[in-house]
Amino acid sequence: MDPALGPPDAMAEKRDELTPMMAQYHDLCARYDDAIVLFQVGDFYETFCGAAERTARLLEIALTSREDSTGEYPMAGIPIDNAESYIETLLEAGYRVAVADQVEEPGESPGVVERAVTRVVTPGTLTEDELLASDDNNFVAALARGSGDDAAGDALALALLDVSTGDFVATSSDSSDAIADEISRFEPAEAVVGPDAPDDVFDQHCMVTPFDAAAFDHERARAILSRYVRNPDALLASDAEIRACGALLAYAEYVRGGDHEGERETPCDDEETEADGETTADKDSRRLEYITHLTRYDPREYLLLDAVALRSLELFEPRAVDGTEDATLVGVLDETACALGGRKLRDWLRRPLLEPRQIEARLNAVEELTAAVQRRETLHELLRNVYDLERLIGRISRERANARDLRSLRETLAVVPDIREQLVDADCERLRELHANLDPLVDVRELIDDAIVTEPPIEITEGDIIAEGYDDDLDELRGIAREGKQWIDDLEDGERERTGIDSLKVGYNSVHGYYIEVTNPNLNAVPENYERRQTLKNSERFVTPELKDREDQIVGAEERADDREYELFCDVRRTIADDVERVQGLAEAIATLDALVSLATVAAQYDYCRPEILAHDEQDGLEIDIEGGRHPVVERTQKSFVPNDAHLTDDQRLAVITGPNMSGKSTYMRQVAQIVLLAQVGSFVPARAARLTPVNRIFTRIGASDDIAGGRSTFMVEMDELATILREADERSLVLLDEVGRGTSTADGLAIAQAITEHIHDAVGSTTLFATHHHPLTELTEDLEAAFTLHFEVEQVDGEVVFHHEIAPGAATGSYGVEVATAAGVPETVVERSRELVAESADGAAPATDGSAAGAASSAPTQATADGGAVPPDLAAELRNLEVAHLTPVEALTELDRLQRLLEE
Repeated sequence: MDPALGPPDAMAEKRDELTPMMAQYHDLCARYDDAIVLFQVGDFYETFCGAAERTARLLEIALTSREDSTGEYPMAGIPIDNAESYIETLLEAGYRVAVADQVEEPGESPGVVERAVTRVVTPGTLTEDELLASDDNNFVAALARGSGDDAAGDALALALLDVSTGDFVATSSDSSDAIADEISRFEPAEAVVGPDAPDDVFDQHCMVTPFDAAAFDHERARAILSRYVRNPDALLASDAEIRACGALLAYAEYVRGGDHEGERETPCDDEETEADGETTADKDSRRLEYITHLTRYDPREYLLLDAVALRSLELFEPRAVDGTEDATLVGVLDETACALGGRKLRDWLRRPLLEPRQIEARLNAVEELTAAVQRRETLHELLRNVYDLERLIGRISRERANARDLRSLRETLAVVPDIREQLVDADCERLRELHANLDPLVDVRELIDDAIVTEPPIEITEGDIIAEGYDDDLDELRGIAREGKQWIDDLEDGERERTGIDSLKVGYNSVHGYYIEVTNPNLNAVPENYERRQTLKNSERFVTPELKDREDQIVGAEERADDREYELFCDVRRTIADDVERVQGLAEAIATLDALVSLATVAAQYDYCRPEILAHDEQDGLEIDIEGGRHPVVERTQKSFVPNDAHLTDDQRLAVITGPNMSGKSTYMRQVAQIVLLAQVGSFVPARAARLTPVNRIFTRIGASDDIAGGRSTFMVEMDELATILREADERSLVLLDEVGRGTSTADGLAIAQAITEHIHDAVGSTTLFATHHHPLTELTEDLEAAFTLHFEVEQVDGEVVFHHEIAPGAATGSYGVEVATAAGVPETVVERSRELVAESADGAAPATDGSAAGAASSAPTQATADGGAVPPDLAAELRNLEVAHLTPVEALTELDRLQRLLEE
């Protein structure tokens, strides 16, 4: 454990001697020993000892000290009003934060002010708008392994929950690779793992949290899950899924904060105490009421995209280091008007559809909205007024919403009738369903209108939030306070006239209450019934018996009114929370409509066409027929883009694509894959026409880099990705391969590329685009009946290479590597030397030390050392058999050193 966390050693040694406040801090640190405890002291959150030193460095704040009768302790604090920005920094540094608030007012009880942890903030359980991205979910995951007695055997179960919205899904697989793919798909910010689950399937950006092993116990997990799901055994497929879901809910309840909300020292007489010592009321008090639906899904129900494909196709993040979201697929598709639609669109991109009927249902809606320009634009403007209902109702259910949140809900409900009106005569079934599901929640809207003032303050405990006329008792209290204040206003004029002191004034402050202030020169005119309350430099302040009576009356009425307002507000908030499922249903309908409007807007603005979706035929296989296809991202960044066709059928399903670098091979392959993906999302596509069969998975092997941390070379990374493709692809997959084998020698690379091509053609049967510089591969098409060649044409004009970016049948006539180097600005001396070496190679002499097949063929049968000596045959054999691709850099250096010593012996 980090030494900055847990109870400070300096305090632990003398726990019984600590002051009451520092004892509180010590105990909270002991209870939340995996988090930094922010301990409220007045208007600040303080940390002490090691935690203070750590937070001072991380947050770049002053490190001070606190001294009391037991010693001096380092101290660092942050202002409560600006705490969220500091908490975000701590989260980014990899820490959890336990927020310990004062849960009673100073002076309410003798002794130290009571403090309790009211929330635990972790990267995966954020609920604060300031810390969340509005256009994407923030998931926390839980991973559990099936037991040997489970029907699913050793299957891994994955549960994912967005604590801010209530989105809750679960799945499982007996393949850890499949679970890793789902983790890549959802990108959880945090993962909760049990004692038997692997933690190496999460990427470096995900905080892995080992959680209480007892939470993963089947019976305990099932008991927790039963509070949220009526029949877990009927919904979920395995013991592992129940354990993952139950443990995840236990973690979500834990981070909500259990020290104060719902805490009871002893159960009531009529409450049942369960086996674990907690009452039903205890557990219900922690239940997250806004988590109302758990969806169990099978990854095979959607088009599968692993982490490699997500990166290669630039769905959510650009490949370029300095790229922006505009250079991603979601960036060019997202014309959503509200946060609900933005998250829905991203979910659709993560999980494209497979079933043609479901795809057609979305396409019908997009087509209707694309054609109805005025309706589409009106809907977009109306949807701009929609607040984030999912997170709003989450805050309302967690009792963290203020009056402004309720007004935001009301403003959203106010536009729902107008949104429904735009769909009243919709033709397609999907839009008619949305019209029916757009519940305007008239009763909720009227409640907020009646109860909450139009422009309430942020604070909910200081009054002025409940509308006049909503509650008779409140109106009476307000009337008393108003009458008293009017009496105060009249008092000043009356006292000036009675005393003859024109400068006399009546004022108020929170310390001394109401007073009559008289300047020093007029003190001789002060009446006998004035009682001195405060002396200032130039004046005196007085009260009268009547003023004190009125003050008690006013302040008492105002305090009772504030208390009554808070009570009424909480009642209104709880009433709305009871309708959480209705609000979530409305949010789902609005999110879906906004995503459809976005797809229609893009289709209309950028000349996309509706794809024709074909049902899968086991005999005919896949068909991808694209006319005038364009790369949806690249075309936005270039002044002109050259469209290209793609025709792939069962008879011609493996395209070997040649052409020089920069001619467009990689762009073309990604373009085909993105058009297929968009079609299965239910979007129109950037093409003149498109006709395709849904694919079950897209594999990509495009570009590579060293995995230095993992000790893997570029070639090793490439081989790992290829192994996955060859193992998991089938005849319904789309495979993109780019320059396979370039990470090793020319001869080995060509051999690997040819073997892979033959295996994919003969054994896998997937639809494949294979871009290569190995021109001998084009000859394979003569022997592989479903293989064919394509190339990108270029020409030389005045010694310079000109790219047309047009694809054509057949193989390229050359690679134009030297010409491309010239265009890239390589120094002329290097270019000229390259030309000489190319000429030598053409004449039959292999360039020295090129490592190519030609160089190997021209070398002598016996190898020579640098000093001219012969290499022993056994050593040469070792070198030839050495599998360099399977060595880490350190292992390669070690092996090289060993061989060098053998040579010197």
